[in-house]
Order: sequence, then structure tokens, then C-alpha cells
Amino acid sequence: MSVAMLTLGCARNDVDSEELAGRLAADGFTLVEDPELADTVVVNTCGFVEAAKKDSIDTLLAAADLKESGRARAVVAVGCLAERYGEQLADSLPEADAVLGFDSYTDIAGRLRSIVAGERPHAHTPQDRRKLLPISPAERPASGPATLEARARLDSGPMAALKLASGCDRRCTFCAIPMFRGSFVSRRPSDVLTEAQWLATQGVRELFLVSENSTSYGKDLGDLRLLETLLPELAGIDGIERVRVSYLQPAETRPGLIEAIATTPGVAPYFDLSFQHASNAVLRRMRRFGDPESFLDLLDRVRALAPEAGVRSNVIVGFPGETEDDFQILCDFLTEARLDVTGVFGYSDEDGTEAEGFGDKHDDDEVRARVAHMTDLVTALNGERAEERIGETVDVLVEELDTELAGHVEGRAAHQGPEVDGSTLVRGCPEARVGDFVRAVVIGSDGVDLVAEATGEKR
Repeated sequence: MSVAMLTLGCARNDVDSEELAGRLAADGFTLVEDPELADTVVVNTCGFVEAAKKDSIDTLLAAADLKESGRARAVVAVGCLAERYGEQLADSLPEADAVLGFDSYTDIAGRLRSIVAGERPHAHTPQDRRKLLPISPAERPASGPATLEARARLDSGPMAALKLASGCDRRCTFCAIPMFRGSFVSRRPSDVLTEAQWLATQGVRELFLVSENSTSYGKDLGDLRLLETLLPELAGIDGIERVRVSYLQPAETRPGLIEAIATTPGVAPYFDLSFQHASNAVLRRMRRFGDPESFLDLLDRVRALAPEAGVRSNVIVGFPGETEDDFQILCDFLTEARLDVTGVFGYSDEDGTEAEGFGDKHDDDEVRARVAHMTDLVTALNGERAEERIGETVDVLVEELDTELAGHVEGRAAHQGPEVDGSTLVRGCPEARVGDFVRAVVIGSDGVDLVAEATGEKR
């Protein structure tokens, strides 16, 4: 029986999909890329914000159409939207043959076989996973991830996400993730290393460490500094040339972790700092911590160790109670912060969150106006930061060969994270192949994207 995995959302979902694919392949399923050629289509949904929810539902509906036009016999929803809404999603989307929660992942093959055979399992019943006792990370097979039961790669590119932990213990008033992802649970370092070694055998050159809060890694294992000791071990794996850490909480980003990311050979000096805002008053309502002074001090400490470090962040504007002064504080902070990339989100209510019950909410037009203003500002600021990099020497991981311009390749420098941070076009490297690291000098920019000239060195 063939199965196609369609994945929406973040890199954590990418890992989940590859682990589901590994279980299915180990149980006799054939993995196919094209859903039109699959007997079963599994859609790994995202339930983070309204736009992501809509994309997930649209993908499920498109997959369901294949039961009429293709060979598909079943369409199954998994992932965050399925976990979060369960029965509600099933009732509103009868086109899906099943809506399965995270607890179904361990027997995903058996579930799919029964669904294809005509059974319609009861849709997942959502529950607030914050009220459950944390469970230990899933056991890996004794032979490690070299078996497909652990993970099967769905993308042959030279970068792969590697999960450090799952869940989150923070209680940000705008965020629903802890409700459906549960408490923060670190994976054991030995499991992370074993999977990283397996990924290296699959041609991976860059590891992208993902979790809901990487600064918390190890706290539930009794060692909050575990990431600092793990990073050089990951960077030392044969075949791995670059390790990148995602999603750092500014209030938890300790000096030792800054130093480890900024100075460890093989670790990208890349800081994905979740500021969300800069006004102390707004941050308190978000149940977060910080202010412009502390955030700028953090950036100064980063750049003192690694002047060319990449820094990205996300901000929420139009949060309930955000005044014009609060908004200006955020604008002033971003102007001074010189971030490489800034994602801008307009506030919207999320089901079950504390902020859903707040007063002093802005109407939709005001939120859209603030998003537009902030987007224009950060577009200009991020473009200026890219221009500042002209003249820098960068090591670019080649991810694509330009089929129209011989000798041109496209990839990412150390300050550019996957998909969301722009890319670097490198000229003058006709012998480069996907997976190579090419050294180049930045000669131009277009928004957050860079143009560079190869120096002739690669590794």
C-alpha cells in the first residue's frame, strides 16, 4: 500500500512527518511523493494561526478530491490542527476519512490499514495536555535511526531538522501551543546524537535544531547547560559541517549559551530570538519578560563575540492594550536592533488562550494598519542590514544549482536560516554541487537576499 505525506507548518512538523513515514515504511508501506499516486494521503496539519489553519483545511480538501480523480482510498488528518480540534474538525470536514491525534502515531500503520479497509475510527478527543504528566521521550530502536522505523527522509536536501524537545512550559497569554503539545520534554542527548549521525549518513550537511523553546533544553534532565555541551559533539560528527539552533527565549538566553553558539567551531552564529515585542507593559500582558534595554544588551553581548552573527525575530502588533507609545517603543527598538529578518504578525484571538478574554482589543482595521506600518519598517530595516553585509566573506551551503546561469548556485550563509531568512546567490562556481559549502564575498543585496562572488574555495 502506498502513502503520501503532505506537511504544513514548521520544521517540527517536518520531523514528525519523517518519523511517521519511518514507521509506515518499516511496516510495509511504500512512500511516494505525489499524492495522486498514493492509496492513502496523510496530511500533517498546522494549528498555529488562522492562516495556517486555513492552509491545512484547503490541503485536506484538495487531497479528498483525489478520491474522485486519483487512486486515493483514504485521506487522514494528523498534526497540530487534528490534535487541537479533533472531533470538531471531523464534524466540519467529513471529506477526511479520519482525524487522528498524537497518541495514534505509535500505531499509525495499523490505523491507516483499518481506515483503508473501511473502518471509521472515532475522531480524536482533544484535551489540555498541560494537565497531563510529562512523559519520557519516545524510545528509539536499539539499532538507532539507521532503521526506517525511526525516521525516513522525505527531502533529499543537505539540511535537515533535528528535534531537541517537544512541548512548552511557558504560559504566554497569546499562545495555544502548550495546550496541544503538552509540557516541555527534552530528548536524551544520546538519542539526539544517534539521530544526527544517521542524518549525516543520508547526506545531511547542516543540522537545524528545533523545539518550542531550545533555551530550556536539558532542564527536565537535570542540566540546564546541556545544550552547551551537546553543540560541539553535534558539530564534530563526520559529515556535519554546520549546526544551527532555532527558537531561543530572550529571557532565558544565558551567557554560556550565547558563547557556545557564537564561538563553537561548526555552529552557526545564528540567534533566533523570540522578542515578540519590546514594550515592557505589553510583554507583561503577554506573560513574557524584557524591555528595549535588556534586549539591546543581549544583542551587544552576541555581537561582541560574533560581530557578523545573524539575528532574527518575530513580533506581534495590535496586542490587546497596546498603546501608540507601546507601538513606537517597538519601532524604535527594531530600528536600533539591526536584525537580519523580522516576522510581523497581527494579533488575533486563539481559542482557549488567556488573551482571548482580554479587554482593550483593537478592531481589525487598526491591527491591519499597524501590521502594514511595521511590515514597511522592517522591510526597510532588514534590507539595510543586508546591505551592511556587502564585503563580508560568507560560507554558503549550496541547495540549488541555477539551471539558467551556468556557474551560479543558490544557498544559505550562516546567518540565514531555512526558508524564512532569505538566500544567497553565488556567482562563479561552476564545479559546485548541492551539499557543497562555497566560500564567497558578498557584492550586493536584494531585500534580505544576498549576491556573492565565489573565492574558489569549497569544502
